[in-house]
This record gives sequence, structure tokens and C-alpha cells, in this order.
Amino acid sequence: MVGAVLVGVLVLVVAGCGCVVWADRGGPRWTRVVAALTLGAGKAVRSYQRNRPRRVENSGGDGD
Repeated sequence: MVGAVLVGVLVLVVAGCGCVVWADRGGPRWTRVVAALTLGAGKAVRSYQRNRPRRVENSGGDGD
């Protein structure tokens, strides 16, 4: 089940990237809409990752 969801997300990402390229080369209007949504989603993910609180990872060493 999880694998199917991941494959679905991967297909959406690849299709969105394809629409970005196609819209840049003058594709139909719907490709420009999908490209704008794809770029907006990417920007939102980057913004979320920058503003996410960072956890300090323990190196696992005891100082020995």
C-alpha cells in the first residue's frame, strides 16, 4: 500500500516537471496551470524545510 502511494507521488512529480518544461516551450494553457502549481508546491516545500526546527543529532559517542 505504501509503495503504491510512493509510486503515485513519483508519477505526479515527474508529470509536473514535464509540464514545467512543456509550458516553458509554449505548451497549451493547461500545462502552464500545472507548471504554476508544481512550482508553487516546490516553493512551499522549500519554505517549510527552511523554517522547520532542527533537531540536534547525537553522534552516539560516550566520549571514551
